[in-house]
Amino acid sequence: MILLGIFISIAAIGVFCWLLFTLAVFALPFFAGISAGVWAYHTGADWLGAIVVGVIGGGLMLGIGQFLLLMVRPMWAKLAIVLIFVAPAAIAGYHAVHGIVKHTMPSETWQIVFSIIGAVVVGITAFLRVAGMATAHHSGRGLARN
Repeated sequence: MILLGIFISIAAIGVFCWLLFTLAVFALPFFAGISAGVWAYHTGADWLGAIVVGVIGGGLMLGIGQFLLLMVRPMWAKLAIVLIFVAPAAIAGYHAVHGIVKHTMPSETWQIVFSIIGAVVVGITAFLRVAGMATAHHSGRGLARN
């Protein structure tokens, strides 16, 4: 039974790491959606209206970001757009790793060191995924087929 618990723990950690790396790209749209939903709720919308406004706000943020990545030509502008998406992902990665390591390490120094390493890794992963979103939809050939 002890081995089963260890294997289940390793599998759970793997699933959470996969989820963190997969969803890191959507940290900015998620934050925008939550902010829009909270704003709508505080201006008098009920909870259902706030959810609808939040989903629309998050979707618009993601759509506008992808549209700008496809349409903007200068590389420095594309890099700025990508960094706007990567910064919240790195912050989310820092806090996710910090939440894990504070339960496993007593030293606050090592908690911060591992949290920074986690933020860098999540930021790089988010950078590669967002940059991949920009090139995956735009091969430069338009609608032409081979």
